[in-house]
Amino acid sequence: MFQIQLPNILAISFFIFAWCLYGWLAYKSPWSKHTLSHAMDAHRYRWMQAMLKRDVRIADTNIASGLQQGTAFFASASLLAIGGTVTLLSAMDEVSALAETLNLPFLADPLQNEAKTFGLMVILAYAFFKFGWAYRLFNYTTIVMGSIPDDCHEEDEEAVGASLRAARLATLAGRHFSNGQQALFFAVGYLGWYAGPFFFIATTLMVTLVLLRRQFFSQARKAVLPGPNAQDLVNSGAR
Repeated sequence: MFQIQLPNILAISFFIFAWCLYGWLAYKSPWSKHTLSHAMDAHRYRWMQAMLKRDVRIADTNIASGLQQGTAFFASASLLAIGGTVTLLSAMDEVSALAETLNLPFLADPLQNEAKTFGLMVILAYAFFKFGWAYRLFNYTTIVMGSIPDDCHEEDEEAVGASLRAARLATLAGRHFSNGQQALFFAVGYLGWYAGPFFFIATTLMVTLVLLRRQFFSQARKAVLPGPNAQDLVNSGAR
């Protein structure tokens, strides 16, 4: 049995803390109203309101179908990644032998490598379940959208209520999809643990800062906000 050294305990504790901190800042904190995710939630409600004014809703169904297909792609990718970790676990002795040949001390202990790989598998499984549930919620969204009659109008209370339900489902689906992507991003930071606990802390910090920047300070956030920000992006040539 291997003993978990203090640097490894500190590294994994920092990883969990950073992940939880990001989730709180992006979705639960007082500043969450200034994030890219919050802005996109507002656009989802505007989408469903605009849908009521359209006699032909082919574009809306195409958008919903595209969201489902993208979610299915990430769910499949997560499953493939889980299969890769299972393959890595079965070849851990070969990995450890190669690490000794290349003088990589942090990969030389097969028991530690197995524990780290199992942790990576848990993160990928969490991402898969998030993507799977998001796919199902997008499916429910299309069903609710289909329940809205074609000849409705904005004063139709039943149609407005159905559009609000569809918007809430789309928002929930988007939140679960974002959580799945968040897990994949932090899985990239988790890979730093194979190079040692201090490198693990560095990669976790890097991933956290990148995600926070995208939520609060990215050009994408400015692009979806109302007002002159979009024109500023055009003038600056931002992508």
